[in-house]
Amino acid sequence: MPSSAAPGPVTPEAPAPDQAELLAFVRRVAADRDLVDSLPLDPEGRTWVRLEGPGGSEAWLIGWPPGTGTGWHDHAESVGAFLTASGELKENALAARLPADGWKTLELDEGVDRKRRLQAGQGRAFGRHHVHEVLNESPTEHAVSVHAYYPPLPQIRRYSRTGPVLRLESVERPKDWQ
Repeated sequence: MPSSAAPGPVTPEAPAPDQAELLAFVRRVAADRDLVDSLPLDPEGRTWVRLEGPGGSEAWLIGWPPGTGTGWHDHAESVGAFLTASGELKENALAARLPADGWKTLELDEGVDRKRRLQAGQGRAFGRHHVHEVLNESPTEHAVSVHAYYPPLPQIRRYSRTGPVLRLESVERPKDWQ
């Protein structure tokens, strides 16, 4: 039976943010000194606050105590961007496209390693399956960074690395981070 109620207005869904939009967002957030300075910093472990990202993206403000890091990981099907808001971070990344699934151990080719030092105000965008680790190598100073991902992280794959051998160690899903 047809409904007599008029349909509501059709609102077009916002387009998904791309890497450039995510990078612009993390730049804007990092420039908000009041927000960056409000992040509680812990001398023992990383701290974080979830932010409202553009177009339904997932975003985080993260504090890095001296000597901390993420370990090797990727963000699965999400594209992303991050920027150092204060201090300095180092990113070690692989310039290699890894298979999405079906492997536990890979031997990496020579020349795939990329290293970047990202001082306050510097950041980068990245595509799907970007394998990297982020480190605060300072022995005395905290660092703070802003990160954004789209779509919101469906999973994070964690790896170990010994020389050229990369091994898939675990797969984390959002329920694991609650």
